[in-house]
Amino acid sequence: MKIYQLVAKDGQGRRISRVFDYFIMTLILLSVLAIILESIKEVNSQFGSVLWVFNIISVVVFSIEYLIRLYVSDLTHPSTSRIKSACRFVFSAYGLIDLLAILPFYLPMLIRMDLRFIRTLRLTRFLRILKMNRYNDSLDLIWSVIKEKRSELMVTGFISFLLLLFASFVMYYIEGEQQPEQFPNILASFWWAVATLTTVGYGDVYPITGLGKVISGLIAIMGVGIIALPTGLISAGFMNKIEDKKKDLNTCPHCGKEID
Repeated sequence: MKIYQLVAKDGQGRRISRVFDYFIMTLILLSVLAIILESIKEVNSQFGSVLWVFNIISVVVFSIEYLIRLYVSDLTHPSTSRIKSACRFVFSAYGLIDLLAILPFYLPMLIRMDLRFIRTLRLTRFLRILKMNRYNDSLDLIWSVIKEKRSELMVTGFISFLLLLFASFVMYYIEGEQQPEQFPNILASFWWAVATLTTVGYGDVYPITGLGKVISGLIAIMGVGIIALPTGLISAGFMNKIEDKKKDLNTCPHCGKEID
């Protein structure tokens, strides 16, 4: 089927599929560039109509591509029936990304949020063009490390949440009366605590009382250690996995002895 060859993965119709992939990827990049240019008032005031026409053309092309993939879903997502295959495609990760990228254009009254930026995620579909499949083993290795360290990561995350919650309560009661606009409620204080714990700062919002400054400093210092914990856990687990993999490669499969 020629339509299937157009959107096929590596294999049948590889050449025409690659040309089609490059065309769609180029269109996605241009579409993202158009969104960026629209956000610039000077550019939008002069070329707004051109950008809008390009947006319509890109949506039409993306819609046709989506319908093609939906039509051949029985081949790309085989199941017991065409309806089930279509559902498997629609609710797959790529299918949802493709749908969200075009749906707001057709349903502006129901979906008023501009979701065109989701098109950038569609670039993940074309990693195979760059021959990224060879790195699947590395990605699997990282994922296995995360699964093995999930208990430690959950504990670290829970401790971080408790610290954030405690800090938001304390800062609200200490700074709320002095700075009602900056710390109007506990939720606002919670956001300040998140920004402080991650040491990125929160603009012009900072404590002015002596006790508030001391607590803020302690939170910032603790944040360095707490935020670094998950990174250390994953790094250590990753290195252990690599060492184990090297040992397996240097071990004789028959006698179990290490090969020099």
